[in-house]
Amino acid sequence: MEFGGETPLYSHQIRREGGEDVLYVNYLGAPFVPDLAGSAEVMERTMDALIENPNVSRIVFVQQKNYNYDFKETSFLLELAQLYVYLIKQEQILSPEKLSAMQEQVYSQRYNQLFSFLYLLKRDPILAYLNLEDLIVQAKVIFERIEKENQSSQGNYIRLLEKIFNFLESTKFVREFKPHVQNYVKGTRDIYYKIFKPDVIPNFTFTRLVSELPEDAEIVDQYQISGGEYDESLVTILRNQNDSKLIYHLVPPENTLSEPQNLLLNLAKNVLIEHQPRAEEFTDTERTRHVFFNISRDLLQDLAQTKKISLKYSDLNKLATILVRHTIGFGVIEVLLQDKKIQDIVLNAPIPLTKIFLRHQDYEECSTNVLPSQEEVDSWAAKFRMISGRPLDEANPILDTQLEIDKLRARIAIVQQPLSPSGISYAIRKHREEPWTLPLFIKNRTLNAFAAGLLSFLIDGARTMLIAGTRSSGKTSLLGSLMLEILPKTRIIVIEDSLELPLDALRKLNYDVLRMKVRSALLKSTTEVSASDGIRTSLRLGDSSLIIGEVRSAEAKALYEAMRIGALANVVAGTIHGASPYDVFDRVVNDLNVPTTSFKATDIIVVTNPIKSADGLSSKKRVLLVTEVRKHWTKDPLLEKGFVDLLRYNVEKDELEPTEDLINGDSEIIKNIASSVKGWAGNWDAVYDNILLRAKIKQEIVNVAEITGNEKLLEAKFNVLANQVFHRISSEVREEFGLPYSDKVFPLWQKWLNEEIKKN
Repeated sequence: MEFGGETPLYSHQIRREGGEDVLYVNYLGAPFVPDLAGSAEVMERTMDALIENPNVSRIVFVQQKNYNYDFKETSFLLELAQLYVYLIKQEQILSPEKLSAMQEQVYSQRYNQLFSFLYLLKRDPILAYLNLEDLIVQAKVIFERIEKENQSSQGNYIRLLEKIFNFLESTKFVREFKPHVQNYVKGTRDIYYKIFKPDVIPNFTFTRLVSELPEDAEIVDQYQISGGEYDESLVTILRNQNDSKLIYHLVPPENTLSEPQNLLLNLAKNVLIEHQPRAEEFTDTERTRHVFFNISRDLLQDLAQTKKISLKYSDLNKLATILVRHTIGFGVIEVLLQDKKIQDIVLNAPIPLTKIFLRHQDYEECSTNVLPSQEEVDSWAAKFRMISGRPLDEANPILDTQLEIDKLRARIAIVQQPLSPSGISYAIRKHREEPWTLPLFIKNRTLNAFAAGLLSFLIDGARTMLIAGTRSSGKTSLLGSLMLEILPKTRIIVIEDSLELPLDALRKLNYDVLRMKVRSALLKSTTEVSASDGIRTSLRLGDSSLIIGEVRSAEAKALYEAMRIGALANVVAGTIHGASPYDVFDRVVNDLNVPTTSFKATDIIVVTNPIKSADGLSSKKRVLLVTEVRKHWTKDPLLEKGFVDLLRYNVEKDELEPTEDLINGDSEIIKNIASSVKGWAGNWDAVYDNILLRAKIKQEIVNVAEITGNEKLLEAKFNVLANQVFHRISSEVREEFGLPYSDKVFPLWQKWLNEEIKKN
């Protein structure tokens, strides 16, 4: 919302946005920063506006920065505004009848007392509440002292005061503040800061970076990262002998600007204050950033001409990129996310006093030279709250959401007071720009080709599957790679509370995908639909594969309903926390209250976890188990041998190996898949041959990519194409020879691969 230069100071407007009425109050030109908590005048002016507009659900003070008060904060004042109107219009507390005073002096005294109360109710409601309490005590003292014939009038007045007091005490506002009243000092307003903390959007404070390299550290590595042609940063990895963590030293383009360029940026920032995006525009990140980049570039060019500063085209684009990043963007966090080797970024409270930590693909845990300001991280929180549409306040101190900027994707977890007593903290999980594929996992040894072939076979067999593991074990990445094994002709419904799976990439690959965003398990109430309702709704949306981002809470029962009916005979898969098949059983049955017999609907459990080195200083992500869940047990699958490992990790060889049960054909799940395929029923050799064929194809992709240096062969686009060609050739061979024999299929597929490479 923007007010023009002719808009009167303190005037207000109501605007309908996203299904709610938002009160905008103009403070442009005011000699102070508008603050509900700190200013009685601002609170009174706001209350007057709310009295006129009782349907408002959000308040925004418009100045050089926008100060946004959310629904909870607004609702406190709305309730008081409605009480104010009720007392005057319905109760008519200032009328002579209500004040029950025959004597002019007594009426005038009571009128002044209640008039003062109403005046304070809009400016300082806690003081009004306490003064009213004192007024009742004084009235009762007077009652005991006056003559008996006047006690009736005084008694009526006391009852009126008590009635008003009871009204006020029953409000959410007083209930919220009452625990803090004992520390309240009359005439001060510190108590209001317990609740009224506006979101300030945007903030233009640059993050502080320690520019000097540590004198006693040795350089381990150095490389460039890039966010585009005009946005390159230098990363230096250093080792300090006295620190177990390496140092990740970042020099972004912000730190290499000349003084004239810094001057232009500062001037441009001040101008852009008048061109802030509205709150709802933060949900359309890509469009908003594109518009702001063009505005920034034009503005910088005009300022350079005015100041007679020479600016090359490349410098103009670089400055515009920086300006966007530090106005409507997320500052240096965006620069860190440009590094493809960074996996996690952590900002611990108190953030201004604590350097950012991160997890690096090659160098594990690292400290950095980056120190964001408190204003900046508060601004990010406000933006993330608007992007997600979820609350972040004392009642809801946890926010899970995501960040998407062009190809950059990350999961954002935020905690604040009271859960984080030292203030707001962030944990950022960076996603790969392109989806993970099984060939990529083979290349980095997370699993081997045989495991990839088996998992591909199980996906085609429409099994129910849970990917289990601890935090940061790669569960979601593995689930995303398995989604690419589903043929694009199959509809996929994905249910997530935090949008992490690579659905945009799948859509570009012509997948039929529907995403359903559901309420986080950490939220008790919100406008979002629960995960349970989302799963049940998916069953009404037609024949589809069902993918659950993570099984966390009560939605487990609904998931097992879907599993038990086979989600209309398609794949049902999801991730869950657990370090072993029995951990998964224990969590599902004992923690999530799924009936024991329902757990049998799980066909396959894949366990992936980090494996630490002997010195504990490094780790590598590995798939450790592929286990089938048999159906004969009744109470405990572990004791009754309901878990049968098909693949097991050999730590000495750093390799997944097939178990005797799999080699000998003793897999009920695979037999069940084979039983519905002509030529496979009772023919274990043919089934095993198909698993080996799939493994050979996955390995061939990895080998050819390495030989040719063509890394694109490992990516999602080629992986999907290779799968489709494999199925087409398999179908042709089946029609001719009765079964898709590997010695027939593989040469034809390999011929296609070689021809495809020549094209590119």
